[in-house]
Amino acid sequence: MKMVIVTGMSGAGKSTTLNVLEDEGYTCVDNMPIALIPKFAEMASGSGRKYDAIALGIDIRSGESLGDLDDVLEQLDKQRCSYKILYLDSSDEVLVKRYKETRRTHPLAKDDRVDHAIELERKQMEFLKKRADYILDTSQMLTRELKQELERIILGEGHYNNLFVTVLSFGFKYGIPSDADLVFDVRFLPNPYYVEGLKYLTGNDEPIQSFVMGFQAAQEFLDKLQDMLLFLLPNYVEEGKNSLVIAIGCTGGKHRSVTLANAVADRLKNTEYGCKVEHRDINKDAARKK
Repeated sequence: MKMVIVTGMSGAGKSTTLNVLEDEGYTCVDNMPIALIPKFAEMASGSGRKYDAIALGIDIRSGESLGDLDDVLEQLDKQRCSYKILYLDSSDEVLVKRYKETRRTHPLAKDDRVDHAIELERKQMEFLKKRADYILDTSQMLTRELKQELERIILGEGHYNNLFVTVLSFGFKYGIPSDADLVFDVRFLPNPYYVEGLKYLTGNDEPIQSFVMGFQAAQEFLDKLQDMLLFLLPNYVEEGKNSLVIAIGCTGGKHRSVTLANAVADRLKNTEYGCKVEHRDINKDAARKK
């Protein structure tokens, strides 16, 4: 029997995760009383009606009994019950934004501010994050991207390094992304904006890609950046980092940066790290033929 304990910060995507697992055949129980977990696991794996896969949602709503979870997990270990802990996390800024958008009340907020409740929750959930087999940061994820990661690390049972990488193209004239961890400037490459017939295209178009990658400097930059990232990523994992934003910028964020961001993301998708690509400024001030 497969057993997944889905936990983490409120607003980080636990309900969505349970829905995805349920659609894939998991028997899901949300907010189960902590004391009932060993008995439920015994029943689910015992004779008679046997469940192939179960998922239990555990979070801060358990209140004071959350502190008993360590002992309960030890009991599961003694029962030789195999389980994995999936911890969903997100940045404080994103969590606050999500609560404002949904107008829901944080379980610990009561009459206090949401950011104070999130700070308190993070402290109380820290012990579970340390025990987690998978830590998934959903700060940069859409629902479909979260589903893809779950299919890879839980449903597909592939190797997972608890790091999700976003490769982000941008234009320097619109400012450096505030959430960028690594920033690379590709304005050293010739700009296709000034080449007849290329001005109105973007780095998602083949003619721009051929133009940019046709320069030896672009190929060397891509190879060297890949080498550096393959060195950095496992070290970030070792230090406990769960998400990484790699920002690649050119002047307007439409040609060179888009081309290189796509190329970097394509190479990282062949690794064991979760990865997606975004183009922040590709549609800003879109040039139009007169």
